[in-house]
Amino acid sequence: MMTIDDTGRIALDPAVCNGRPVVRGTRIAVQTVLEFLGAGDGIEDVLEEYPALTREDVLACLQFSSRLMGNHFTLLKVA
Repeated sequence: MMTIDDTGRIALDPAVCNGRPVVRGTRIAVQTVLEFLGAGDGIEDVLEEYPALTREDVLACLQFSSRLMGNHFTLLKVA
């Protein structure tokens, strides 16, 4: 498992959650955390649902997604 963010809290491992980014040391996908927040749940709600997480883990998920969105994306028509 290798960490892929500046905080060292977000990791990738092809053998864990099909290689999706997860909070290091867990099988909790960054996407899952973001879906809770996007649905209107607060950080405290996420922490209650996933006691293995810390506030810093949730914030690392937000920072990770923000950095991804800072990339330039190009859509190409293939068919």
